[in-house]
Amino acid sequence: MKHLLTIMLLFFLGSSLTFNLNATHYFIPHGGQYRGPGDVVPPNPGGGPGGRTPGPRGPSTPGPAGPNTPGPGGPSTPGPNGPNAGGPAAPGSAGPTTGPRGVPIGIDLTKWQFWWEFNKDPFINLKDSIHASIITTGSDEFFMGGSRRNEGKDTMKPSESEVLNKVLPSLKRKMDTTDQRDIISSCLVAMAKIGRNHRDFNILDEMKVRLSSRDQEIRETAALAMGISQLPEALEYLPDLAKDTSKGRKLVNRPSVDNRTRAFSCYGLGLLAHSTNNSDVKWRCYITLREVLKTSIKRGVVDRNIPVAAINGIRLLQPYAGGNAKDANLLTQAVHTLYIYYTKDVGQGEQMIQSHIPPAIAQLIGRDGDKDNKFKDRFVKDLKTNGRARETYQSAVIALGMLTYPPEINKVHKKYSDELLKYYKKGKDPQARNFALMALGKIGGNYNRNNLLIAFDKGSKAMVKPWAAISLGVLAFETNSEGAEIDYTIGNALHRSLKEIKNDETKSAIAVALGLCKFRDAADSIELLLSQYRNRDELAGYLCISLALMGNDRSIDRISNIVEMAIRRPDLLKQGAIALGKLGDKSVTTELQQMLRSDKHRNVAKLSAIAAALGYIGDRRSIDPLLRMLNDESITPLSRAFAAVALGGVADKESLPWNSKIAVDMNYRAAVETLTNQSTGILDIL
Repeated sequence: MKHLLTIMLLFFLGSSLTFNLNATHYFIPHGGQYRGPGDVVPPNPGGGPGGRTPGPRGPSTPGPAGPNTPGPGGPSTPGPNGPNAGGPAAPGSAGPTTGPRGVPIGIDLTKWQFWWEFNKDPFINLKDSIHASIITTGSDEFFMGGSRRNEGKDTMKPSESEVLNKVLPSLKRKMDTTDQRDIISSCLVAMAKIGRNHRDFNILDEMKVRLSSRDQEIRETAALAMGISQLPEALEYLPDLAKDTSKGRKLVNRPSVDNRTRAFSCYGLGLLAHSTNNSDVKWRCYITLREVLKTSIKRGVVDRNIPVAAINGIRLLQPYAGGNAKDANLLTQAVHTLYIYYTKDVGQGEQMIQSHIPPAIAQLIGRDGDKDNKFKDRFVKDLKTNGRARETYQSAVIALGMLTYPPEINKVHKKYSDELLKYYKKGKDPQARNFALMALGKIGGNYNRNNLLIAFDKGSKAMVKPWAAISLGVLAFETNSEGAEIDYTIGNALHRSLKEIKNDETKSAIAVALGLCKFRDAADSIELLLSQYRNRDELAGYLCISLALMGNDRSIDRISNIVEMAIRRPDLLKQGAIALGKLGDKSVTTELQQMLRSDKHRNVAKLSAIAAALGYIGDRRSIDPLLRMLNDESITPLSRAFAAVALGGVADKESLPWNSKIAVDMNYRAAVETLTNQSTGILDIL
């Protein structure tokens, strides 16, 4: 957008930059969402071009750190104001931290908020909560009880007719009548989320046309949208784009397919494979991804985005373990391909790429897939091997949490819980130690529960307690999901500390953990804190999420007041709105629509927060107001682009965000630019 300045967010983690959280920045919108209080992309070792894929040049502000790489998907949130949807403002109060020798001062990336932001979606699971038929206050059924039939209930889920006959054609018309990049990108992703063809047009045709755009953002968005659409016909295009074949070059009408578009095509292939039970489609996706991975390794890794995308694409294959011989062979081959590369002797720079493999293998095979403990034993060995890249230890810990059974279920597996506990206590990498606590919570069982309670009780308030609290919350959440009663030992321990601890960051983690435990005995305390600290955005936002997670609908009025006064505080606004949606408050969408249209206090962060909240909530009543905004030429292109983002969320075919299947259990500390960097990666797209 020529009238906007763009801030350069792509910088090396090793740079000495610090954020001015009070400064006003302007951003070219890309449809992104903000996942944490700092750039998680590590520097490319050796200073070479491995991690950088510069995009087309455009207006920018002077300053940080190198080329601006445009990102896909419509409007994005501006930089370091804190995570969305339950995320805090950047925890500047904690101050900068220092890393190992030679790493300059920067934001502390070991904070628990990062983990929550990448993994929160299955826990919040907003649309499944609100799309269920809900009895509305004032309806006949509300007054007459449950004897009335479903006609007395109100569902917030949009109908098929609304999606196909109102939303989809409107998105196409808007794309056909504008050359504004933000609107086109937002409409492409929104169409892909719908993932169905209109009777008068095929959405893949609309995406194909945009592959040859002169704008890199539109090209790469079109490629990714093909995968998000989950339409098998995308196999006609994605393999050639990923491999940079002559056909792929013809599709983009360029001498070569740029690396960002290739990487996005790899992710698209993974998304496509994940969505289908057709083993032939899965095999075709796998063969392409395997070829891309092998070729990039054989030639020497020039751009780490390509192999990382191929690895995570394979991670998404989701072969059916109980299927026929073809399915079983696919699983075997996929795991073999990854493991062969993982065991290759490479330098620390390439070990960062390899570190994506342990979680990928764990996701592919699941807890039952490592019967001879081959992979668990290898990952334990890696934890004990000195001189490895720190991402290796982090990923080994994550994978062990995914592959290990509680000792009460499998006695042999106790040694893996013990190794994780040992690493938490004595391991050298702080992030891997934190991940070890989370892994114990993911494994679950009384043995790990008791050790986590000890860690929570004895651990330092600022460093250990937040992670131990969230881990206990996750353990309790999973246990409750299996039908167990609320764990009052965990709940009471967390509740006591909530009252005693003064540190906002730790208090926030404990509040979220109490929500995950569904420990409503703490609701009054959390409401009191919300009244006291409503002006502390980070803490207040997490308190709202806590009350929503525990289903305390008595808090609706209090949270509504928070949302009303948070018009200039986008992170708190978004968290409060999502909390209201989770609690079933149907008035929140009307208020959000009014805010989105308002000419007052217009800024990218606010618009992104509102659009994301509307999309997360998915209320069908948002459709008509958002369509009017999309087509209203009197308002800014930015607002119309965010209207398209919100429409895509409302009409989404999936209950969870499309990229949550990549974000959950990923080692985000091994991120590359096309994966996530707060602005231009696939995990940053709404």
